[in-house]
Amino acid sequence: MSTPDPTTVPDADTAPDAGTIFGEDGLARPAWAATDPLLQAYYDTEWGMPVRDEQGLYERISLEAFQAGLSWATILRKRPAFREAFAGFDPEVVARFDEADEQRLLADAGIVRNRAKIAATITNARATLDLRERGGLVDLVWSYRPEATPRPRTTAEVPTRSPESVALSKRLRKEGFAFVGPTTMFALMEAVGIVDTHLLGSHRRGSSGVWDD
Repeated sequence: MSTPDPTTVPDADTAPDAGTIFGEDGLARPAWAATDPLLQAYYDTEWGMPVRDEQGLYERISLEAFQAGLSWATILRKRPAFREAFAGFDPEVVARFDEADEQRLLADAGIVRNRAKIAATITNARATLDLRERGGLVDLVWSYRPEATPRPRTTAEVPTRSPESVALSKRLRKEGFAFVGPTTMFALMEAVGIVDTHLLGSHRRGSSGVWDD
């Protein structure tokens, strides 16, 4: 669940030197999380918080893949439908999906009907199960936590990839995963707390407990 593109927010107070915007509640957030109630709630409660369970991490990888080329707001609004369509992103269930399931998903207007992304989600469920014999998905992904996290003051200073996301992408592809490019994997690392790219002026900076900021 990546950082959405920043937007211009009219009639908002910007925190000096921080690139953040003060909301009506007096809290500073980046522009992308400052106006839309759904995005704001996601930013305040989920984005950047540690995800350390297999099913949760598989879901995040799946949704990041579906986001490619789209806005995160679109995916977030469709998330309940995605969860229903993909059995709550239980990898054991999704790994058993067959051609009939693929056709069902392609006909489901509640999700993003992209054949390649649907196929990748099923493939990645099977790869997730295979990884259990080699330490598991969670340990693999978290092993690419860097020694330091970015400290951006503005959205423009937030990186879109890193050496670790490149390495993670290569490793997951080797393990049979699809739609796990370096940019998508950096977005995953942001979303699950492996790196902290909350702006320094944001009220959420350092909230994950992963980084001593």
